[in-house]
Amino acid sequence: MSSEWPALSYEPWRAARDTLHAQTQVLGKLAAALAPPEPQLQHAALRLTARGWETAPLPAPDGSGALVVALDLRTHDAVVEHSDGNERRVALVPDRSVREVTLEVLTAVRSFGGAVEINPTPQEVPWSVPLDQDDDHKRYDPGQVASYFAAATRAALVLAAFRAPYRGRSTPVNAWWGSFDLAVNLFSGLPADPPSGDFIMRNAMDAQEVAIGWWPGDPRYGKAAFYAYAHPAPEGFAAAMLSPASARWDAVLGEYILDWDDVRRSPNPHAVALEFARSAFRHACTDSMRLGAGPSRQR
Repeated sequence: MSSEWPALSYEPWRAARDTLHAQTQVLGKLAAALAPPEPQLQHAALRLTARGWETAPLPAPDGSGALVVALDLRTHDAVVEHSDGNERRVALVPDRSVREVTLEVLTAVRSFGGAVEINPTPQEVPWSVPLDQDDDHKRYDPGQVASYFAAATRAALVLAAFRAPYRGRSTPVNAWWGSFDLAVNLFSGLPADPPSGDFIMRNAMDAQEVAIGWWPGDPRYGKAAFYAYAHPAPEGFAAAMLSPASARWDAVLGEYILDWDDVRRSPNPHAVALEFARSAFRHACTDSMRLGAGPSRQR
């Protein structure tokens, strides 16, 4: 078992996880407010970089240049940077609430780039307290966050390697602040009916796609895992036996799952996770998906 693929048990870090998740939503809300709109809500997506979660360069509201807002998971700071060189850091510590971090980050953004307002209501989470009022989430454990970041980095490298050979339209490795997962989406170029009429589904899932991702566990599934789904799913999609053998269909989630522990305990975790991604993609590439020219040809 490689020490570079750390253990990541959901329950022990659940409180710190929820705090970190809420803090990523501050970044996502700023991206949604400031970035030029893109299909499938790509403008609102964040990235996992070598320092943590961060936005793409965002246009400053006052036209003064670009802003980047990040959660530096190495130094444990929220960071606001302007293209003119100005920077402000807000320490992420165990007793600092999401409310405090949110207000300090917004103050820095406004002082560097002008007036901006966000919708502080959290999205896709079990709690509803607005981010700028949230004193409930303040558990931050640097050691647990560092383990998460190490695991997330390994997962992101797998997703990037899977995506790289695809010649069609695809996303980068997105860090999604609503569902707190990492994902790449490969598109056929054909439209699709969204699975529901809510805002996110209506705007994010209006095209045929195969998605491969990873998340660190949540209340629905209390384990870190890689996942895969197709939208719309071809007939019989749930009936396959994917590779490796530990991969399985989860009927509750509606996705194929490969648990993180099964990956990290293997002799070559990167290869095993990549095998899962490629196997799921090949399975999705039926005539109905019309996605034949992609990573299935990379061998």
